[in-house]
Amino acid sequence: MSRYTSLKVVDGQRQRESLRVLSFESPALGGRGDVTVYVPPGAHHDLPLVMLLHGVYGNHWAWANNGGAHRTAARLIERGLMRPMVLAMPADGVWGGAGTDRHARHRAGDYETWIMDEVLSSVAEVLPELDYDPPLFLAGLSMGGYGALRMGAKYGRRILGISAHSAMTHLAEGGRFEDDPQTGLQTDRHSVGWWLVRHRATLAPLRFDCGTEDPLIVANRRLHADLTAHGVAHRYEEFPGYHSWDYWALHLPDTLLFFEDCLQRGPRSVAR
Repeated sequence: MSRYTSLKVVDGQRQRESLRVLSFESPALGGRGDVTVYVPPGAHHDLPLVMLLHGVYGNHWAWANNGGAHRTAARLIERGLMRPMVLAMPADGVWGGAGTDRHARHRAGDYETWIMDEVLSSVAEVLPELDYDPPLFLAGLSMGGYGALRMGAKYGRRILGISAHSAMTHLAEGGRFEDDPQTGLQTDRHSVGWWLVRHRATLAPLRFDCGTEDPLIVANRRLHADLTAHGVAHRYEEFPGYHSWDYWALHLPDTLLFFEDCLQRGPRSVAR
C-alpha cells in the first residue's frame, strides 16, 4: 500500500528524455510536493540516487529545464564515465525569503523531513530501479548548496557524498549576495561551517566550488580556510564564472564524477 494516497506520476512529453514528475500531498509540507526525476533508460535495479537542490525562487524543474541535468548525466553514462544514477530534483516548498533556511523545520512546514524522508520514500516507491535504502548523494546550488552542505553534515551516516556549487555559506548572505565580514564559521547554526565542523567525525566525502566572479566567492574561500583550519577533509575548487546557470550546467559533471569516484573508492573515502 502506498504511503502517499495522492501520489501521481506524470510522464507526458518529458518521457522522451526519461523525465518524470512526482506530485503528492506532503504531510511534512502541509500541501502539495513536487519532484522531477530522471531515470536512465535501460537501467537496472539498485541504482544510486542523487538529490539535486535548486536555489532561491527555483522549482523542481529548474535543474532539468535550466541546467539540463538529465542530459549531462546521460552523456556521462553513455561515455562510460559514470554508472547509471537516478536524479531526484525536488521543489523546496518556496517558503520564506532568500535569507531563510528553506531546507529546515519551520512551523509552516517541515522541509527537512520533506527532503530527507518524503522525497526519498516517494521516489523509491514508484521506481523499481531503486531499493528503499539506495546509495544517496546530496548536491545543490546557491541556497540549495547551503541545504546540501548543512543536511549532508547532519545526516552524515546516511549520505555517501556531498557537493555544492556557488553555495551560500551563511543565511546572512541571502538576498543581498554581498559578502559580510562577520559571516563564516561561527558558533551558530546559520553557518554551514558550524555543521560541517560539528559533524566532521561522520562527514561523507565533500567537495564544493565557486565561480571567481561570483559575489559569494569570498565566503566560499573563507569556508575553505575554516574547514582546513579545523581539519575537515574536503575538496574546494574555483573556476571562471558567475552566479548563473551557465556556470552550474558547466560544472555539474564535477559533482556527478565526484560521486562516481566516491562509489569506486568506497562509502567512506575522502577525495582531496
